Amino acid sequence: MTHSLTLFNGTAASSDDLAPLAFAGFAHFTAMQIHDRSIRGLDLHLQRLRDASDTMFGGHLPDAQIVDYLRVALNAAPEDASLAFFITSSPGEFVAPRAEIQLDVVTRITDAATVPLGPLALDVVAHQRDLPHVKHVGEVAKTLLLRQAVTRGFDDAAFEDFEGRLSEATIWNLAFWDGSSVIWPEANILTGVTMQILQRQLSALGVDQKTQPIRRNESLGQLAGVVVNSWTPGIAIARIGDHRLIADADFTGLLHSAYQHEHLVSV
Repeated sequence: MTHSLTLFNGTAASSDDLAPLAFAGFAHFTAMQIHDRSIRGLDLHLQRLRDASDTMFGGHLPDAQIVDYLRVALNAAPEDASLAFFITSSPGEFVAPRAEIQLDVVTRITDAATVPLGPLALDVVAHQRDLPHVKHVGEVAKTLLLRQAVTRGFDDAAFEDFEGRLSEATIWNLAFWDGSSVIWPEANILTGVTMQILQRQLSALGVDQKTQPIRRNESLGQLAGVVVNSWTPGIAIARIGDHRLIADADFTGLLHSAYQHEHLVSV
């Protein structure tokens, strides 16, 4: 890592600011890749932060304040970087709230992400994230399941819910292609910002999309698949468990092209 900067409420963070948060698990965040000090999907990131704060804290910071903190971070960042924007509260975890909750923002800027080349092999593990619609911290299972998958010869892990549906991967959304439609798994998942960017840009391009249950024993061999997150709009999946997927570079290319249609926004 050649670049690292952490801000607390818009100013350089001190050890006193960060010490109470070092192992705290009651916070949520959004993550993004910065290009030319600009952001794709800013409206979606703001919506994510509002909704998550309302769920976890019963209220949210004004968008204008969030944008001010982002502007400070981008002015201090390299032209291309990774940025994670965390919102936490005082008092922290394991404490009942008092009359008024104070929301604090931690912004972390690091080097731009290094994206795996793929295609990836995903192990299948039975797992359902707590509060799946919120991008929250403290999910020890995701790292544990990733590491266990690697020890079994896979690159990462995909989750199978209690109804036998594939839902998401450790830090990724899943997307599939049947030759004519992009298929998003029907399950309780975190709808990623990159996923939402793809959905609206694919719609603008007239590409058919549908949401349906995906079960590994039914039709995986007839589909192409990718993983999607803030790092990339698509890395090909070679197999999920013992099931090989179709190799379709056109599908990955379609997603990358759709993503590029989303305008970068300066704050």
